[in-house]
Amino acid sequence: MNEHEKINYIEFPATDIKATKIFFSSVFGWSFVDYGPDYIAFSNEGLDGGFFKSNLKVSTENGSALIVFYSNELESTQKKIENAGGSIIKSIFDFPGGRRFHFGDPNGNEYAVWSDTSA
Repeated sequence: MNEHEKINYIEFPATDIKATKIFFSSVFGWSFVDYGPDYIAFSNEGLDGGFFKSNLKVSTENGSALIVFYSNELESTQKKIENAGGSIIKSIFDFPGGRRFHFGDPNGNEYAVWSDTSA
């Protein structure tokens, strides 16, 4: 349902659309709709969005907002990311309220995963 003046959609840059689909499908089970060779969309993943063909990347070092996933099993999610070719940007660390790590997708975009469970 679309809600007035609420965040509704998010878009990410992607240097490789095909690698993006493979990575997010294998790690998080996402499915995509293709809109030509330069755009894919996802839905029902907490927030709908898409990836557009670009040489840019999302990074907190560049001042970008950080998209944070939740996991019941932090180490298991990290292993899935690594097995799918993602990179770990910041190893698991504690913060008030839980633990998290930051990772990069095949395009170099930065995300984080957190859990409120202890190790």
